[in-house]
Amino acid sequence: MQKPNDLAPRPIPTLNLTFPHRWQATLLECRPLIAPAAHFIYPREAEEIERGALELLVWPTWEDSAFLATFALGFADLAVPTGVWSCPNPHWLCAVAGGYAYLVDSANPRQWEMIEYRPVLAVEPLLSQQLILFAGHHSLMAYGIYGKVWETLRLSWEGIKIVEVRGSALIGMGWDLMTDQEFEFEVDLRTGEHVRPG
Repeated sequence: MQKPNDLAPRPIPTLNLTFPHRWQATLLECRPLIAPAAHFIYPREAEEIERGALELLVWPTWEDSAFLATFALGFADLAVPTGVWSCPNPHWLCAVAGGYAYLVDSANPRQWEMIEYRPVLAVEPLLSQQLILFAGHHSLMAYGIYGKVWETLRLSWEGIKIVEVRGSALIGMGWDLMTDQEFEFEVDLRTGEHVRPG
């Protein structure tokens, strides 16, 4: 994966509003010349935050004013996601900048967290389960209305592909280092426990 540079192609950001939400967000090409009074930078200690950062103008639906949110870029790679997703909790939004995923409370933008995977390779909202899934290189993590619900053990040695959801089961594909082959796995979306069929 490449770190950000000025010559890297910029991905087309995703805007996924699967879950009902109590905010509106506009993806900005660059920081506005006249910014709102409230500006939040995630993470605060990031160096060269402007380089490739994801800039959002966020309006909580119960307020008249917006705030500017700047999210540090993870990787300048078109293979990792960039964009905004609604979350099971209607006040929270998920912003992903080059595979670095941030969860922010639109009602209190100082309250936020960063998903542990560096990078997140896929974001999958599951409305029927009230979960938003994050795929890393080796495992999956799920967040619900009140935060992190579960994380699987290692599912793959390198890369995870989500194939489908059948009721409360997620079917996916992983890669086995010993056999150098792909294999199917099944994750219980209620618990994060998994089995490898066969």
